[in-house]
Amino acid sequence: MAQSVGIKDVARAAGVSVGTVSNVINRPDTVATETRARVLSAIDRLGYVRSESARQLRAGRSRIMGLLVLDMGNPFFVDVARGAERAARKAGLGVMVCNSAESVGEEAEYLSLFAEQRVRGVLLTPADATGRNIDSFRRHGIPFVLVDRVAEGTTECSVSVDDVAGGALAVRHLIDAGHRSLAYVSGPPGFNQVRDRRTGALNALAEAGLGPECLRELPTERLDVAAGRDAGARLLGLADRPTAVFCANDLLALGVLQAMYAAGVGVPDDLAIVGYDDIEFAAAAAVPLTSVRQPAVTMGALAAELLLEETEDDAGRHEHRRVVLQPELVVRRSSLAAR
Repeated sequence: MAQSVGIKDVARAAGVSVGTVSNVINRPDTVATETRARVLSAIDRLGYVRSESARQLRAGRSRIMGLLVLDMGNPFFVDVARGAERAARKAGLGVMVCNSAESVGEEAEYLSLFAEQRVRGVLLTPADATGRNIDSFRRHGIPFVLVDRVAEGTTECSVSVDDVAGGALAVRHLIDAGHRSLAYVSGPPGFNQVRDRRTGALNALAEAGLGPECLRELPTERLDVAAGRDAGARLLGLADRPTAVFCANDLLALGVLQAMYAAGVGVPDDLAIVGYDDIEFAAAAAVPLTSVRQPAVTMGALAAELLLEETEDDAGRHEHRRVVLQPELVVRRSSLAAR
């Protein structure tokens, strides 16, 4: 195994002190042009790469920001990561992206990894509804910002979307189209987003003078396409099948759409479908999907900016904030049949 090249090797090859090499790397304008060129030539010749971890230990601060999301298979979280990365790169930082896969255990393991790596801070979409993982992580003193969730009962920053308003947008649209019997494919009940979207749906029904019995809930264990197909199969088995379905995210909605297509059920003529997130695949589906749009890239960028603000040199002036963005209904063919 080849030995790694250290700063002492560079200094020896260039005929200068270790301090001079350090100055060339960190403060090049303080080194004479000829000496700087000689050191850079030695670095290139030897293939020296500075130890970022050692530099971080000396400086006492990391150039890495952690991002832990529920499901990197969901394009919504890919967009969140894209926004966070853009903001981090502008500040000269990198982003370590990790996927909890909606697992409380995996979330705990990744939070421990972030603490071991002494990251600058963490952007987190929690999988643990109890908050125990967050409480445990808080002991390390590493700043974090919640993404796609309001920081209820905590003082930390958060960036989220008004999911109650989003659920109301979806169901109000279906009511306006003439539907009076609806289903909600809801995902795991422990997620705040799932509960808030259901609350919004019930609010829209109440506004229209309709009771909660008009919304039949079909919970799923996960928020993915396979779970949506399973919910679609259950929907098909109902004797008094609803005429419209609102899904807690677009992946569930796409799964329901697949189940309807396989069974020969027309969308939207026999069943109207509305999703949530407005991922790129929503518009490209066989029947373009009506969806409640979340500004995912903006959410990621704002969360990263709040974290950067909290960890900069003047962090003492930082005030924790809850940023709540507004959703938007994007109407496409999956919900447009006249009734």
